[in-house]
Amino acid sequence: MDTLIVELGERRYPIYIGEGLLHKKSLFEGAIAAKKVMIVSNDVVAPLYLQACKKSLENFEVDEVILPDGEKHKNLAYFEKILMALLTKKHARDTTIIALGGGVIGDMAGFAAACYQRGIDFIQVPTTLLAQVDSSVGGKTAVNHALGKNMIGAFHQPQAVIIDIDCLQTLAPREFAAGMAEVIKYGIVYDQDFFTWLEDNIAEIKALKPEIMTYLIKRCCAIKARVVAEDEKEQGVRALLNLGHTFGHAIEAEQGYGNWLHGEAVAAGMVLACKMSSLLGLIDNSQVQRVCLLLTHFDLPVNAPSSMDFSSFMVHMQLDKKVLNGKLRFVLPTDIGCCGLFDNVTETQLRSVIEH
Repeated sequence: MDTLIVELGERRYPIYIGEGLLHKKSLFEGAIAAKKVMIVSNDVVAPLYLQACKKSLENFEVDEVILPDGEKHKNLAYFEKILMALLTKKHARDTTIIALGGGVIGDMAGFAAACYQRGIDFIQVPTTLLAQVDSSVGGKTAVNHALGKNMIGAFHQPQAVIIDIDCLQTLAPREFAAGMAEVIKYGIVYDQDFFTWLEDNIAEIKALKPEIMTYLIKRCCAIKARVVAEDEKEQGVRALLNLGHTFGHAIEAEQGYGNWLHGEAVAAGMVLACKMSSLLGLIDNSQVQRVCLLLTHFDLPVNAPSSMDFSSFMVHMQLDKKVLNGKLRFVLPTDIGCCGLFDNVTETQLRSVIEH
């Protein structure tokens, strides 16, 4: 087992990475202060991992709420079902919520923990690659609105993140690919050597070799932990982790949440960001092609939906959380391994990238 620490002073917490961690009672018991827990999961993950999780919690009073799977259910209506379960089962302020699932469950359970009785503890137990490398770390919790993704939420850090890489064995290929988009993002934004390592280990990654996946997840989590410790509330460097997300969130909202997976939309969004960088002279076209090739190796889209034009992107991008003083700001690569935040993109340039 590998352990990383997210350094946030008194709110510091561990990230555990390894095989069979769902069965490690000591990890759960070390992170739970009281005797009552509420497991939040979905109808895909629960049949696979709920009983193993409950067995590790046999010294606690355990309740559960099982939601339908999918991004389209990440909304206030299903968020309210979590709150109703907590209230019906008379959970108090010393309750701990356990998010057992992918990014949707982690975001919704974390937001419920942030809101219930003005804030209770929660633990992330991510079961998808995307959640393991990205959304489970850093305390960003939210639900979607019809007009924009993650527009209703809170920063609320977990007590621990328990990453059992064995869960990847049951992950659908499309979900695995979606997670790889976020993995590749870390290489583009912060770590050229890691990007090269990904290029050199495509077959081993696809084969889910335990030592390879442990290294991959640890490398991503280490980057995320460092960034969160420096900029918890996304006022500076943490915003760079949103590479591709301004375009990607627009794709998700326009296509209907869940029709394009988050990672698929981010992949296409990263290519658009790279093309914008090339247009502005920040990178050359060979770097754009290098990014496209790696994404393609992991079965990810490199083009936005053909049905989306400039105006359909703009409807959603104007609601992006990085808009400041009415100006759209874009995370753009200046090299593989280095990005910056730019607010000088003209409408003509943006239209050119989207429509060509």
